Amino acid sequence: MRSGKKLFVLLMVLVGILVMAGCAASSVSNSNSESSSGSKETKDTSTDTKASSSAEHTVNIGFSGPLSGPAAYYGENTLSGLEMAVEEINQEGFEVDGKTYDINLITLDDQYLPNETGTNARRLVQENNTPVIFVPHSGGVFATQVFNEKENFMIAAYTSEPKIMEQNNSLTLGIPPAYSAYPEPFTKYEMERFGKKIALLPTASQYGKDWTEALKPVWEENGGEVVFEGSIDFSKDTDFFSIVTKALSNDPDVLFVGGPSQPTALVIKQARELGFEGGFMVMDQAKIEEMEPVLGGLEHLEGAIGTLPIIDSDAPGAEEFIEKYKEKFERIPTAEGAFNYQAMHVLVNAMKESGSVDDPTKIMASVEDGIKTLPEENMVWHLTGLVDGGAFDWKPAIGVVEDGKVLTQDK
Repeated sequence: MRSGKKLFVLLMVLVGILVMAGCAASSVSNSNSESSSGSKETKDTSTDTKASSSAEHTVNIGFSGPLSGPAAYYGENTLSGLEMAVEEINQEGFEVDGKTYDINLITLDDQYLPNETGTNARRLVQENNTPVIFVPHSGGVFATQVFNEKENFMIAAYTSEPKIMEQNNSLTLGIPPAYSAYPEPFTKYEMERFGKKIALLPTASQYGKDWTEALKPVWEENGGEVVFEGSIDFSKDTDFFSIVTKALSNDPDVLFVGGPSQPTALVIKQARELGFEGGFMVMDQAKIEEMEPVLGGLEHLEGAIGTLPIIDSDAPGAEEFIEKYKEKFERIPTAEGAFNYQAMHVLVNAMKESGSVDDPTKIMASVEDGIKTLPEENMVWHLTGLVDGGAFDWKPAIGVVEDGKVLTQDK
């Protein structure tokens, strides 16, 4: 009997320990940005950004982008510029209609999945009354354009996909230059330097497919030939030997590559290791300045053409921005950080010009004025106004790698 009681007590103690361990594990997982079940937690930066602000009122701004998964580095780059701008704005706050405001940036992870972006956007609007939501990928933008006008919020769209501006969505602000500006100058440079045969190895995403569809006719209209057409799913593929070998077996003069910078650099490295001596046409998602450290320098990138690194900008606010960014994040800024930094400052200016912090229609209508009144210290790249019904009009910026240096290529 006594042994039975002892066994019962021992079992009860073990159950208690397991329950306590379960509670502890639960509290740890819930403190992360994403729980083990896949449900997402809001990353609210208000604690950090409001510390030095004396503002009496707060405007919530939303962000839905990839903060985990294969595209997480890209998502963090876009977010970094927004966070830096918010910190600066909140040092003194900003005044609209006699009231002083600061910004509370609320971020949600969508893992680069359009359906998650749509869910996040509705959550941000319903729970936080966000008049503006930043979305850094075309799939997410298209998903939110379905309902953003009806649910009354602006999309600050960081994607160079030109089709987003063809939707005639009155509350979509296009941030980066559209990739449609690149195929013609990219084609002319690569053909003149290397030849007319190209192999296509872009990312397998819809963005990569659309970029390819824009490039192919331009290449062929200039007398070029597409000798190989493939794609790479960077969310699954990590070994590029087979597909690069197939592409090179067709003896191309040029490889069209692109996707996230780090894996794109590995595709380029694989091509060089297999003996490819031609040029690279790099779609604008991949950045020369991010691929350089992966490749240990610019040698493998000789003959590449892509977007000009932001560190080569001659805009009045570029040098100060670059230094501040390096100090804060301990790395050089890319276009994702720089353009989103400038976009946040423009939007706050638009709020001041419109006299409203919560009416997306009025804010959108005042973006052009927000650009005109942007202080020089916030102009990290040359921004002149709006085009195509709501897209930022930037000074073209194309870079080429020649003799170990990145040079500006005039269109």
